[in-house]
Amino acid sequence: MTMELNELGLLDDGDIDLVEAGITLARADRPQADPARLRRLVSGWAVSLQRDTAPISGSGRARRLSGLIASEAGFTGAIDDYDNPLNADLIAITERGRGLPVALSILYVALARRVGWRADALNLPGHVIVEVRGGVDSALIDPFDHGSSITHERAHEIARHGGGDNVDARFGPMSNRQLLVRLITNQASRARSAGDTVRALALYERMTTIAPRLSSLWWERARLEQLLGHNNAARGSLTAMLETTHDTAMARRIQAALAALARSDS
Repeated sequence: MTMELNELGLLDDGDIDLVEAGITLARADRPQADPARLRRLVSGWAVSLQRDTAPISGSGRARRLSGLIASEAGFTGAIDDYDNPLNADLIAITERGRGLPVALSILYVALARRVGWRADALNLPGHVIVEVRGGVDSALIDPFDHGSSITHERAHEIARHGGGDNVDARFGPMSNRQLLVRLITNQASRARSAGDTVRALALYERMTTIAPRLSSLWWERARLEQLLGHNNAARGSLTAMLETTHDTAMARRIQAALAALARSDS
């Protein structure tokens, strides 16, 4: 049974099952999508890993994950139709065999954790990779590049290319909730670029439902609501943001925005 978006928003971060969360997000756009293949694949991969003599090293575990997901199943990056919304849909990825870096990373991280391995999705500007730990070492995987192994130097090169200087602060592991927000943000950015404000707002509503404590999401949601003339909704979003922010300067900015809304209504 698939959980609802609001149920996902109530879970502690460590209790989020990334596969089930991905199914919930996919079915928010495609309610009739069947998650059976996705669940069956991940469960089968986990059984396969548990039957093996488990690799102890991070590099050995990384190779095993890539062997299952990329080499055997053929899942890799969506190069030819990168902007297709289905590339952010975990159910569709298992049918099409390609996806966005963040979506593919979710599969790697979810599978590793299902068998008790430590794995994280790393937040690079413009890209997402996976770090797998074991024993005394760790290894990096680029799920978008057919699960290839990459060096830390290559990861920093990717980060510099995507974000310019001072990328170290953003080159770290994402929480489960951050990972899911990153997945939706990809779609929201494309909707905004295409001028589809209604779609962008729907996606920000989704993000504030699953991550209500991320105050920056409420700001963008309020902005989109104002663009569509939904001033009462924008006021509600700004008030929600005011309740979650601990930044004094931001609180003043929100209060100023609320005052401007009040003036526009008078």
